[in-house]
Amino acid sequence: MAVLKPLGFWGAGVLALLDSSTIPVPMDLIISGYVWADHRHFYLYVIMAAAGSSIGGLLPFLLGRAGGELFLLKRVDRARYEQMRDQFERQEFVAVLVPSMLPPPTPWKLFVFGAGVFEMKLRDFLLAVFLGRLIRFTVEALLVIRYGPQIVTLIHDLARQHLSALLIGIGVVFAVLIVFALRKGIPGTRKKTDN
Repeated sequence: MAVLKPLGFWGAGVLALLDSSTIPVPMDLIISGYVWADHRHFYLYVIMAAAGSSIGGLLPFLLGRAGGELFLLKRVDRARYEQMRDQFERQEFVAVLVPSMLPPPTPWKLFVFGAGVFEMKLRDFLLAVFLGRLIRFTVEALLVIRYGPQIVTLIHDLARQHLSALLIGIGVVFAVLIVFALRKGIPGTRKKTDN
């Protein structure tokens, strides 16, 4: 990381690529350090980190696409697998976007692996990860500019302490989105106005 720090926003992109693909890196702390040192160019660090993260996410995504179906079928029966696939396909963009916005300890790579297993379109996958990370890193950057870099540590500590509440909240959001999508997509659920 010391080698990449002088690279500025390019270094943020490379570190995000490593974090998303293989080597876990404390990206939030790194981004907060970059932003605190260079407030005026925070958007460059945010964009490069989001781009690096989406490109790095291709590794678990492609692993899921290559052999993830067999991996899952060893653990669940075919009917359960089909049910999981159908649920994912209805809200695949949101299923990748939301975890991409959330801080650790969200199991982000599991969602990415699942996107590969259920054959999400590559373009949609890259866009969902990029937008999710862009939102996450932008919010963090603005908080760091306003309150200082220690705010990132505080948020991570709160997320870890209240992980179950965070996961329940995410589940509720997903449930509401799925119900909303199903109601809009099922014919006859809307009231007829013409008589």
